[in-house]
Amino acid sequence: MKTLLIAAALAVAAVPAIAQNTSPASQAVQESDGPMTVTDFAKLAGIGGMFEIQSSQLAQTQSLNKDVLAFAAMMIKDHEKFADEMKSMVAAAQIPGKLDDTHEQMMEKLKTASGTDFDRSYRSMQIAAHEEAIALFEGYIKKGDDPKLQAWASQTLPVLQMHLKHAQELALPQTTGQLQ
Repeated sequence: MKTLLIAAALAVAAVPAIAQNTSPASQAVQESDGPMTVTDFAKLAGIGGMFEIQSSQLAQTQSLNKDVLAFAAMMIKDHEKFADEMKSMVAAAQIPGKLDDTHEQMMEKLKTASGTDFDRSYRSMQIAAHEEAIALFEGYIKKGDDPKLQAWASQTLPVLQMHLKHAQELALPQTTGQLQ
């Protein structure tokens, strides 16, 4: 039952989370009474990681900003590594093979943006996604049901925090323009 509540909260909260520091889904994960299961964590982390990779691959084709391009390359490299590491620790069936509807809608929004509008949307979504990932990983570290996966989440968390800081510091010009 808690799994369904967490999944429902995530689906409802993910889009508004772009403008918030912590989404209701993150709060639900952190405030849950029981342990967070490997299945719950793998699903949420898997979708988040896929979004990071796919949105960053799109950024590499849509952006002309050198800082955005460098950030996107780092996201792809790091999140592909995280996905491989997680796959070695959990059953393949526990990791989703595609984005959920909320993240698909976010990708569609990015696909229709261009220039500085794209860069701003991408930056905003990266900030929200990393805030969500940090909350998820912190929740699993505190309440996870697999010590090996908790240890991995602890090792990965500082990188996610660094990603958030980089996303927040991305310098974007005021107008659509040439390569920065």
